Amino acid sequence: MVGADDRAYRRLVDYDGGYADLYVINATTGARTLAFKKLRGSGVVPQGQWSPDGKSVVFYQNKHWHAVNTTDGSIKRITAGMKTAVHNEEHDSPSPAGPYGTAGWTSDSASVLIYDKFDVWQVFVDGRPAQNITRGEGRKSKIRLRVQRIEPVDEDDEERGVDTKKPLVLRGESEVTRASGFYRTSFDATTAPQRLIWGDNNFRYVGRAQDADVLLTTASRFDVFPDLFTSDSNFVAPKKVSNVGAQVAAFDWGTSELMAFNNAKGVPLTAAVYKPANFDPKKKYPLMVYIYERLSQNVHGFVNPAPSQNINPSLYTSNGYVILMPDIAYTTGQPGKSALDAVLPAINKLARQGFIDEKSIGIQGHSWGGYQIAWMVTQTNRFRAAEAGAPVGNMTSAYSGIRWGSGLPRQFQYEQQQSRIGKSLQEAPALYLANSPVFHITKVKTPLLILHNDQDDAVPWYQGIELFLAMRRYDKEAYYFNYNGALHGLRRRADQKDFGLRMNQFFDHFLKGAPKPEWMEKGIAFNDREDEKDRFNQAKVAGPEKK
Repeated sequence: MVGADDRAYRRLVDYDGGYADLYVINATTGARTLAFKKLRGSGVVPQGQWSPDGKSVVFYQNKHWHAVNTTDGSIKRITAGMKTAVHNEEHDSPSPAGPYGTAGWTSDSASVLIYDKFDVWQVFVDGRPAQNITRGEGRKSKIRLRVQRIEPVDEDDEERGVDTKKPLVLRGESEVTRASGFYRTSFDATTAPQRLIWGDNNFRYVGRAQDADVLLTTASRFDVFPDLFTSDSNFVAPKKVSNVGAQVAAFDWGTSELMAFNNAKGVPLTAAVYKPANFDPKKKYPLMVYIYERLSQNVHGFVNPAPSQNINPSLYTSNGYVILMPDIAYTTGQPGKSALDAVLPAINKLARQGFIDEKSIGIQGHSWGGYQIAWMVTQTNRFRAAEAGAPVGNMTSAYSGIRWGSGLPRQFQYEQQQSRIGKSLQEAPALYLANSPVFHITKVKTPLLILHNDQDDAVPWYQGIELFLAMRRYDKEAYYFNYNGALHGLRRRADQKDFGLRMNQFFDHFLKGAPKPEWMEKGIAFNDREDEKDRFNQAKVAGPEKK
């Protein structure tokens, strides 16, 4: 058996990550043999996957997959001979890059199916050369191929692993167009996988019948609900068996597409663009930008027009907005500037097409997106209005804040993970100051709407307060919302509806010239908050426009 001991490294979790020493343990005598020193993970075997025969376990470390022989404790780096990377090549935070993943062991325990960016490899634990079982077709076509298990699941079936004697079904998704579909190949194939079904949709496998060759799949787009289809395992002539999407027909909805652009450093990136129904390229439309990190992969996702703390693409396109969701590539030590270097070039390229009202551009994001927006409005006046949800306003005070959901200090986020500073506050105070919005607030000219709740379990809510008070100190136009008892994101539907409508009014006022609502004009007195909510929500909540 295998065990992990993290006692020597527990303090590192505050600012670095989890580590453990990995041991092979004799279950009879209890004797243990050190197999790996200071393995990065979370106190257990990271990414550990046991072979069906129980004699080996594979785990990922230092950009490679390793196999531990649980009999003698020996370790082999089983991907050492591969010519393509098995780690995420787009990883852009200070922490070590993670793996593309695996499809698990084969049933004979001789090999593991490991992914590179595009293809599937059969990697043998006895040292035989790895085999690209998708024959390089994924990389050649820039289609990400992944194993799709479609065998019936029987709770009493003890068979484990992928049977190398059976055909292998794959799901493919284009990294260029986000078209998708299903393929079939076999372990002894000498040609590229056979394409079974393909289209400019988001195809997903749902399940299959227990005793018949009948599969359930969906195929969605931004304007197409993921209704259910049945077919055989060849995916021939799918038959639609649900019709929930009929409800969409009564509304103006919109369409989605991809746009390629380069950031300010020349890095090729992609953005998702959502256009209103009945789009007319001769008209001028207000633009809403929504950001997080990389979002363009969601271009074919259907979005129900439900309220939340974020803009709803279906709602906003239905009400005459163009929406832009650009991907962002990061440089360690420059998280705010990295966002600015991606967002502005994406806006500029879209605006050159002629249908954007450049005086009516808004931006919205939550959490990491909220931080980036708070920083960007201190550096550019490109936006007519902005909303920042649960933002970090001051990295120097947030660095040793607590993520109350997990109880962890936030230091690891800045030194290793999403906040991407790469060093401690004491080692690089200048970077923390440069990336903190509150220290640049005097330059802000963009009206800012802030949402930060007093029970936020990820970002301490005083961060939103610091940002708001800095804005107020210098007479900057800012509006602050706190829903008592709410967490990092709004969970109660009443709160979601309330804030969603107010945010819609905020952007409609600045980007479409709608009258300023009373809450923006007069504010809300503390002792009138609950009554004001009742009065406010008597109004009709905005929804998709009917045709």
